[in-house]
Amino acid sequence: MGLKVGIVGLSGIGNNHANCYDQNELADLVAVCDMVKEKADATAERLGAKAYYDQKEMLENEELDIVDVSTGGNENGSWHFEPTMMALEHGKHVLVEKPISNDINEARQMVAKADEQGVYLACNLNHYFTPPAERARQYMDDGEIGEVVYCLHKMGFAGGEQTYGPQGSLRVKGFPYFHVKAFLAHPFSVMRHFCGDITHVQAFMSQPSFRKKAGDVMVSINSIHVKFQNGAIGYLLSQRGDTTFGLGGWWSVEVGGTRGTFCIENCIEKVTFWPAPGTEGAAAPEKLGVGASPGPVVHESGSSDFGETFPLRIHAFLEDVTNNVPTNQIRASGRDALATLEYTWAAIESYEQGGILLRPHPLPTLKGNPVTQNA
Repeated sequence: MGLKVGIVGLSGIGNNHANCYDQNELADLVAVCDMVKEKADATAERLGAKAYYDQKEMLENEELDIVDVSTGGNENGSWHFEPTMMALEHGKHVLVEKPISNDINEARQMVAKADEQGVYLACNLNHYFTPPAERARQYMDDGEIGEVVYCLHKMGFAGGEQTYGPQGSLRVKGFPYFHVKAFLAHPFSVMRHFCGDITHVQAFMSQPSFRKKAGDVMVSINSIHVKFQNGAIGYLLSQRGDTTFGLGGWWSVEVGGTRGTFCIENCIEKVTFWPAPGTEGAAAPEKLGVGASPGPVVHESGSSDFGETFPLRIHAFLEDVTNNVPTNQIRASGRDALATLEYTWAAIESYEQGGILLRPHPLPTLKGNPVTQNA
């Protein structure tokens, strides 16, 4: 039998996660929970799990290994704290939906509680659990990128004034930083995955006139300049259906180094690699004209379905728990999710102060576990 899983929150994302566990041999989906009885009953009947309408009752009546927190709330994160803390206090491993919270102090408490309890806290930062990201990581690990010089990330839904409609959802309407808090966890997690911790943040944010005319307060266009601990510089451009990106599609990340450059397009679709002149496989420098580039190497994944990132990410979490990896080595951990929120908070503060340069709040120190690590 696989790891026993219970899910809290059964709207669209919760049912997506439920399907992933149901189809994974490492998991045994035994319980589902939602305060809305009809939601819990529908998923329980569909997948053969037991329905609960109170999380405490589920925790007290089921021998769970994992609690998946797929609740939402204001800014897609205000209902993450209480169910996560309750599960952690009961000694359960937790996978929480992103953002880890819409409140930085709550996020810090969640990470501290998991550390105190000695259990896994992970987050659904699913954008780098893809074949193109794995190939890009291999380029880096094999030394084919060299010293990282820059990282450029664009992420935003295709749209414009013709497709815009005022948002009526209570979790969105009236929250100026909805997009920033709900969305930037993904690009920040990808940038950090490839380039390491961010030490400096400078942000400018705006919104198009059609939002202003509609009384929409969301600052939906985000221009964020960062510096990484390793000395590389980066730029994140994010928007929420205000325009349509060109090259790279709705999602692209480009990382350039002293030996080569890669670019992932549309998250899961493909990765392209350009070897620097003079390196193995590249054109000799004397054969390149002014402004010319070596020929690229393209790896197509064979898929453009973003939905495939969910089972890939959840499988990685189940693998880590099954293999009993050290708590500080779990992929897309709560600490990793906290980092994205610290950068987000720094970006908000920078914007509010006219684009000043800020240092994000430091992450908690990794202490390690004497049982699982050598002295």
